[in-house]
Amino acid sequence: MELFRYRRHYEKIAITGANGYLASLIQASNEHKVEFVPVTRRDVDFSQPEAVTRFFENLEFDAVFHTAALSQTADCEAHPLVAHKINTESAINIAKICQQKKAQFIFLSTEQVFNNRSDQEPYTENTPVNSASVYGKQKIEVETFLIENQINAIILRLSWMMGLSYPGIKSSPNLIKNVMNAMLYQKPTKFTVNEIRGITYAKNLAEQFDKIVNLPKGVYHFSSKNVFTTYEAAKHIGAALGFEKAVIEQFILPDHQRYTDRFRNLRLATNKIQAQGIEISTFEEDIDNCLTDFDWKK
Repeated sequence: MELFRYRRHYEKIAITGANGYLASLIQASNEHKVEFVPVTRRDVDFSQPEAVTRFFENLEFDAVFHTAALSQTADCEAHPLVAHKINTESAINIAKICQQKKAQFIFLSTEQVFNNRSDQEPYTENTPVNSASVYGKQKIEVETFLIENQINAIILRLSWMMGLSYPGIKSSPNLIKNVMNAMLYQKPTKFTVNEIRGITYAKNLAEQFDKIVNLPKGVYHFSSKNVFTTYEAAKHIGAALGFEKAVIEQFILPDHQRYTDRFRNLRLATNKIQAQGIEISTFEEDIDNCLTDFDWKK
């Protein structure tokens, strides 16, 4: 199969949540390839879907890469109506404008669409979604709209992304930062033993952005391959940082209480996106690459 035979040429890609970590990495890695139109909360309030519609009606673009979201699950649970306006209504409104303008819509979804399932194997794109969280349900609502209305959209479900800060680009909370805080500041920190999920170096996506926006429309998973629980993964990071086992066990502690009612398997199968030429790494490779990039590992 010849990949990307019909490569699209985008003059302008609007990228929402443009000041976020992933969006910032994407722009920094691809600014010489495409003109980005950064969209932040200063430009438009995503909690006002009607204002979002007006804004995008008057914006020039060939595609929208939609990263803006209220993604902290606790905030979504505490403020579900506001979260729905940001995560669901505004996303759908942007998709509608893209349809009118015959523009590509790339929607970032999440592994959390599966957080009410208990399968043992990684989920494929064809696995029926089932979420217990407000955030996951809101992402499912957008996915359903895009599919049922045959919107020209790429739905990209992401795992837990990780990375460290660059000058001018502040990383979001993630596992590698949590482990570094625990070890470097000697703060005993608990990590759940009842969860296994992809933990993916964000740089991997940023450096393959050109291929990703040229995927055929449909649902895709982007996630590293991982066999460790979150607690085991945290210990692996501690070892990769050069700490001795006894020191790691002093500050990286098992949390047996969180998700004790049902083990959370949030792993995403990536065969479909790999068949399109996208490279997927392992968790161990991602940790090595990240620590090497930031001179934490020689």
